[in-house]
Amino acid sequence: MTLLLAALQALVPVAELPPSREPDVFHGGRGQTEANAPRIENSRVSVDGRLDEPVWREATILTGFSQYSPVDGRPAEDSTEVLIWYSPTSIYFGLRAFEPHGIVNATLADRDKIDGDDRIEILLDTFNDSRLALSFAVNPLGVQADGFRNNASITRADFTTDFVFESKGRVTEYGYEVEIRIPFKSIRYQTAKVQTWGLNFLRLVQHSGYEQTWTPAKLGGGPLVSQSGKLAGLTELKRGLVLDVSPFALGKVNGAPAAAPATGWAYDETPEGGVNARWGVTPNLAVDGTYNADFSQVEADAGQIPEDVRFAVSFAEKRPFFLDGIEKFNTLNRLIYTRRIADPIVATRLTGKLSGTDIGFVSAVDDKSTSATTTDNPIYNMLRLRRDIGRQSFAGVTYTDKMDGSSWNRVAEGDVHVVWNRSNFVDIQNAWMFNRSATGVATRAPLFETAFDCTGKIFGCRYGVKAIHPSFQSSSGFVPRSGQVDVSTLSRVTLIQGRRGAFMEKLNIRWNTNWIWPYLDFNPGTIPPESRFTFSVPMTLRGGWTVTPGTSWRTYDFPQASYDLRIRRTLGTVIDTVPYLVPARINDAWTATFQVSSPQFPKFAFDANIQTGKDINFTEPDRSGFLSFSTSADFRPTGKFRTTASYNIVRRNRESDGTRFSTQHIPRVKVEYQLSRWIFLRFVGQYSVDERDVLKDPVTGFPILQRSGTRYVLTTARAVNDLRIDWLFSFRPNPGTVVFVGYGSSLTETNAFEFSDVRRVRDGFFVKLSYLFRM
Repeated sequence: MTLLLAALQALVPVAELPPSREPDVFHGGRGQTEANAPRIENSRVSVDGRLDEPVWREATILTGFSQYSPVDGRPAEDSTEVLIWYSPTSIYFGLRAFEPHGIVNATLADRDKIDGDDRIEILLDTFNDSRLALSFAVNPLGVQADGFRNNASITRADFTTDFVFESKGRVTEYGYEVEIRIPFKSIRYQTAKVQTWGLNFLRLVQHSGYEQTWTPAKLGGGPLVSQSGKLAGLTELKRGLVLDVSPFALGKVNGAPAAAPATGWAYDETPEGGVNARWGVTPNLAVDGTYNADFSQVEADAGQIPEDVRFAVSFAEKRPFFLDGIEKFNTLNRLIYTRRIADPIVATRLTGKLSGTDIGFVSAVDDKSTSATTTDNPIYNMLRLRRDIGRQSFAGVTYTDKMDGSSWNRVAEGDVHVVWNRSNFVDIQNAWMFNRSATGVATRAPLFETAFDCTGKIFGCRYGVKAIHPSFQSSSGFVPRSGQVDVSTLSRVTLIQGRRGAFMEKLNIRWNTNWIWPYLDFNPGTIPPESRFTFSVPMTLRGGWTVTPGTSWRTYDFPQASYDLRIRRTLGTVIDTVPYLVPARINDAWTATFQVSSPQFPKFAFDANIQTGKDINFTEPDRSGFLSFSTSADFRPTGKFRTTASYNIVRRNRESDGTRFSTQHIPRVKVEYQLSRWIFLRFVGQYSVDERDVLKDPVTGFPILQRSGTRYVLTTARAVNDLRIDWLFSFRPNPGTVVFVGYGSSLTETNAFEFSDVRRVRDGFFVKLSYLFRM
């Protein structure tokens, strides 16, 4: 029977299977930087971190990476392969990173917390305009960090925006392998039937500190976005209906000591609910809305110690509703600062790109508790339009409006950004503020800035002039200091680019100057009342170490009109007060600095910065002894456990007698345990110490009095010792589906770091449930 079957099979012709498709290969180092990818329908792929399905054998292969940093122009030491194909609804990437030289750094971290890991970053310029690229970074386990790079992103991406995409990876015997699926409905792109996207890949190898790119990008060649390759021939991309709805429920219990005559604690229960929604009107335009927006998942801001008390301190936007499309609101001076909207009841946003014009608009009604009147709801409107010109240049306009009762603040702005040779550009910005106070007083004031920037392999520079009228204020933006004209220069020369394996891989020299005049007394023919010169020598050493010694020198002529003070003199039995005369011009304030950063070892990394010398004390006008020290360390004893500790201190001593004037300490620790990719526990503890002596005349030691209404009063010593602790349990399978359980407590004590009479000031519990419905 067996022989008969064999004979019959020999007589019957067998249909031949079509030969498998040979994949296209594009070698970036050989200049093959315009690739295409196959469109494959009806394919079933499980994103499991294994590139073993048959469809991956048809994918386009990109290879031939080049070293980008710290020294460019060399073939990469580590081999990388990228596989690409797309379906009608998604684009797929398979990453193979070969690592024969060292250990792969890979941890099970929370989203956007992969700075210490090996990683590969995908850059998709979906509008192919060399202005902005979406960034999708993954570590060897597929943990995600996402955001964008634009023309200002020279060194790293801005990982503020979250996209919904899939990724999973694994460490292999040769390195690591990651599989990624990005749905077209998660991103914005052109409306053309056949599209070309900008494309690049950036690989960071932690054991060496090297960055490698698919295209042979140059450090002096301008932003990485403008040095991308191309992904051509994308056809018939389908998004379907793009509608994301995230309803949430929140329960909060806030506590504080009960008001007299009661004792104990009083708690206020506040159940809340709200919803966030996003509608993708077109592939490149989206409308977002929120009702009773909730920001309970935002981690407390890390404390900052300003070096110069004349400048306000800003904090990054972290609230999810404001992050999608936040790049559309960027301006030269920060005239749109969404953190001004403190507690919105309702808000809506429109972001996207239409016919070469970027659009960003946000409108919000804030809670009455944020109003100066406490009875009105502040209303914010912020609009930013930016029109593409040529390959990388643009012109933009900005308008902001805040209304609070009968008062309002409006700012109108225009700007241009002109680029040539990809790495040289000029910025010009002019803005006007129009303001009306609650009493009906109207004011207007201008802001102007222009700057020239050049970026070359050996030489780089930025020269500029900024002028801000003393009355200029932006209630919807962040302008840290007004009333000055600042003429600045910054220059950089690269002296050493070492051979492969050299101890010193790179050495730069940087120097910058600032000459500052009062706005109303500006005269470039006179000596500026304030000037500063800074010199530093950044060095990159073998193995990823960076060391930067430096020094600065400054002068300052104290303006007598800014110091409305008196001195209380005691002469025998006679006590009187006389006007305080500020010191003569200080011409020799100086500081020395030293900064060091380690490479990211598998379980440890740190950086430290110290500054010391004689600096300006603007509060008690004089030159003072100055010491600033900051350090942070990241400990990762296991792949799931991470501790980040930091410590900042600034100390000032009076030069006349060496006594302590002020001290600020901020130690902070954050401990995270990642139970799984979606579940983690976090503890954050921060201690803030702010001590300042009474003000004294540095010459005589007599006490200084400050104006209080119509009187002059003695100043008092300040001693603030605050402790803040926060606990959080988080379950977050995607950016819109979350379960949070948290507790936060604010405490204080009389004497710093004694922990003998620690007292709670307030605390709070919260539980949040949210779910992303994607339609």
